[in-house]
This record gives sequence, structure tokens and C-alpha cells, in this order.
Amino acid sequence: MKQSWKPGNMVYPLPAVMVTCRDQEIDNVFTVAWTGTICTNPPMAYISVRPERYSYNLIKNSGVFVINLTTKKLVKATDFCGVRSGRDVDKFKEMHLEKEEAKEINCPVLKDSPVNIECKYEKSKS
Repeated sequence: MKQSWKPGNMVYPLPAVMVTCRDQEIDNVFTVAWTGTICTNPPMAYISVRPERYSYNLIKNSGVFVINLTTKKLVKATDFCGVRSGRDVDKFKEMHLEKEEAKEINCPVLKDSPVNIECKYEKSKS
């Protein structure tokens, strides 16, 4: 029998990724579970970040971010970066995450990530 549910978060599982961002001299990394492809031509991806999150304004101000795919080796860091704020802790230092510079944008990437998707901020709902 078909059921009707109120609006909510129904599409799971989604891949957890680690997003890196920078605003001037501040680098941050945080975990995002809501990400995916919007369009293939032109290539566009999305991340869902609440406006109250520390990285929201870092991305909005810099105009760039990187989606870093995770691995088994990054599981602990992925979890930690999802529950700690960059306002309070340097997550790169705490999790011993090595970063290097992105090739096309002014943003760090995670060295241990097998795939780094460099992104330019297009727009947000808010």
C-alpha cells in the first residue's frame, strides 16, 4: 500500500564527503552528507550547508570550495569533522590531515583524498 509522508529527509544513503574551504588566511574542512550532481553540461555539483555553519560564509566570501571524496583511512576524520566546528578547533591539525593547494582555485585540497573536485560557488537559496 502506498504511503504519504510529510516533507523531510527521505533520500538516503548519500555519500559523506569532506569539503575544504578558505577565506583569506583561514582554512577549514567539514563533513557534508548532502552532495551530488546537478548537471553534466555544464558540469555542476552541489553541497548543502546551513547558513549558521562556520564554513557557509567562508565559501560565500571566497567563492570556492573543494569536494574531497573519503576513504577507509579517512573515516575517523570524516566523523570528527562533521561534529566539530572550525570556529573552535583546527581540524586539519587535530586529525593530522595533510593539505595541498588546489590546481585551479585558491583553496586547499585533502592530500589523502583520491578525488578532489574543485568548485566555484554559483549561488545559494539564501
